Amino acid sequence: MPRGQRPGMTLKTLRTPDTPAKAAGRLRLILTACCLGQFMNVLDASVVNVALPVIGAELGFAPTGLSWVNNAYTITVCGFLLLGGRLADLFGQRRVFLAGVALFTLASSVGGMADDPSTLVLARAFQGLGAAVMAPATLTVLGTTFTAPGARARAFGMWSVISGAAGAVGVLAGGLITEWLSWRWILLVNVPIGLLLMALVRWVVPETPGRPEGRRGLDVPGALTVTGGLMALAYGIAESHTYGWHAPRVIAGLAAGAILLALFVLIQARFATSPLVPPAIFRNRAVTTANLVAFFSIAALFSTFYFFTLVLQQVLGYSPLHTGLSYLPLSLGIAFGGFGVSSFVPRTGPRPVLIGGLALSVAGLMWLSGVDEHSGYTADVLGPALLLGFGMGAVLNATTNAATSGLPPRQAGLASGLLNTTRQLGSAIGLVTLATLSAARAESEVARGLTTPQALASGYGLALFCAALFALAGLLAALAVPASRPVRKGSRASRGDTETLAA
Repeated sequence: MPRGQRPGMTLKTLRTPDTPAKAAGRLRLILTACCLGQFMNVLDASVVNVALPVIGAELGFAPTGLSWVNNAYTITVCGFLLLGGRLADLFGQRRVFLAGVALFTLASSVGGMADDPSTLVLARAFQGLGAAVMAPATLTVLGTTFTAPGARARAFGMWSVISGAAGAVGVLAGGLITEWLSWRWILLVNVPIGLLLMALVRWVVPETPGRPEGRRGLDVPGALTVTGGLMALAYGIAESHTYGWHAPRVIAGLAAGAILLALFVLIQARFATSPLVPPAIFRNRAVTTANLVAFFSIAALFSTFYFFTLVLQQVLGYSPLHTGLSYLPLSLGIAFGGFGVSSFVPRTGPRPVLIGGLALSVAGLMWLSGVDEHSGYTADVLGPALLLGFGMGAVLNATTNAATSGLPPRQAGLASGLLNTTRQLGSAIGLVTLATLSAARAESEVARGLTTPQALASGYGLALFCAALFALAGLLAALAVPASRPVRKGSRASRGDTETLAA
């Protein structure tokens, strides 16, 4: 028995428990641990936004340096996600999960006590590294623990709901914590949560045996090139928002990213004996198409979080607290969408759910793009927020199922890291592209003589319309997702872990 593993903690025991009630309780705790880890990851990508002006004033950030409080986190997460997913396959899911949580918690404590800009930015980078290790591990644990289709859909549904809702909750939480406590507690609150999560992971998450080759199985050249390439690409995208696409630093970042990623592809295809991303995985149509859907849908959803906030505050004139409360229907929509399709995905397969959810998202975003300074919340915002939330909740659930099912256990971390990397790139590229279009439209409208609220409404409306086009591109990609053989309701395969989880 592996060191530190208690009797009864093997995956085999969890799948065929001797005491169903006890095993069901353990499964719920495993699901709680994975969802809490993902919640911390996504929340910290958005919760800092509201507090940036306060942070800049207190620590003395230069105007161009303040964006690095977010960029340091986002770039590091994006760069290390693929490597983080591979580590769970090679060294064991529980060990890697614990390492990610520990690093994330330690970095949060350092960031919360920072008294200068450099310390805070460096702490945010290490937070991102911890998140890049933790996020794929959460999906790996779910995929290896919940194997029956019904239980898998419910578990991924919960994880997907947390992923989508955490971004919206971050806006509200950031405003409340900054206003009532201090911006420092945005980071320090992770410390007790992280310690609790570490204890929970140590106690309930089963370990998977690491692959015998261990470090020798890690594709070091591939890891270096893909990590450097993704970080350079994310850096160029992030800096373009401040300096424009023609700035030397932006061009250099994008060029370096493209060269390193091309070198990574060459290494994987021709030279690596144990490739970090085996090219054969892309012959799995479900994995390839699900990642395309994930890219476009997340580009639409996370861009909407940004522009929805601006519409509420700068066009409709809401306060930060009012803005946070106005996010609740969107968050609830995501929750109901993710949970609502959990029973359908095993029976219909992910494709119908993806198509339906993206169609609702396109409709909601088209509707929301018409909001202007004369709009009211109930008549013009509530409806599209619910449509978008329910549609994207369903998409997040079905995408996770499609991108991680049907693969051997040794590739669970790889598929998880690949999906999370695709989502990070989608959110970064989508936001920068739409922000550039929005700013250009607003400037041209001001030049035509429109008032500032009118110009902003026009610019944000264009961004939300283009977000709808991203969702439409995701819908077209969803048409190529392979149909799955439905699982009959009441069959043993449809019950599986679901019966254990519900016991």
